[in-house]
Amino acid sequence: MNDLVELFCSIDDFWKTFKSEWDTHLIETQRRKRGPEAELTIPEMMTIVVLFHQSDYRTFKHFYRHVEQNLHCEFPRLISYARFVSLMKKLFVPLFAYLLYFKGAISGISFVDSTSIRICHNKRISRNRVFKGLAKLGKTTTGWFYGFKLHLVINDKGEILAFQLTPGNVADVNMLETLSSGLWGKLFGDKGYISSKVAEKLFTQGVQVITGLRAKMKQKLMPLMDKILLRKRSLIETVNDQLKNISQTEHSRQEITSEFFD
Repeated sequence: MNDLVELFCSIDDFWKTFKSEWDTHLIETQRRKRGPEAELTIPEMMTIVVLFHQSDYRTFKHFYRHVEQNLHCEFPRLISYARFVSLMKKLFVPLFAYLLYFKGAISGISFVDSTSIRICHNKRISRNRVFKGLAKLGKTTTGWFYGFKLHLVINDKGEILAFQLTPGNVADVNMLETLSSGLWGKLFGDKGYISSKVAEKLFTQGVQVITGLRAKMKQKLMPLMDKILLRKRSLIETVNDQLKNISQTEHSRQEITSEFFD
């Protein structure tokens, strides 16, 4: 219960500061607002969404049922599941800003990596309509996939420093300059980030890119500490695994129609 109160207070304090700034940049529209305002506040809705990604529930519908049954005292103005889902699009910008607000501190040691975000099984690519025109066919060390790539930079404590979501066919090295904006020190990555041109440009900005070598590349001397830290790059792979399998940034579920129950 204390964790829930602490989470809500954190989000509510952020929202009070963010909303006043956000309102000054909103463009007015002549469209008439349809329907009544939701009784559930934006901070309360954000808290529920964050709680879901911290829980063991695999679907938001089942988690929301848990909230209705067990957390009704904490959320007395709870709305229906259908209404909540229809309003979730309003949470995208606040949640995005909340994540950036609590990003980690730059320590001079950073790790960069990308991971695939599949939106369907490879056998259903030809008939998939989800994210049509946005998702692309890409390839990682584990094979081909259809969807997006999540590019991530973390510090030595596993805290997120920067992230970008791109179509699946975007090369990792093409995002390196964008992701390293504002960084300093050493940035460790895999062989997908090898580029002498990008490395030289980032070096002038105070970022030293350190990667492994491809099979036919000439060996070069590397300080022992850099070799050790390069092996510690598995830390970012652990973060990616937690985001995909615990926080469920990736899920691909086949649609079930009524004909399966006939």
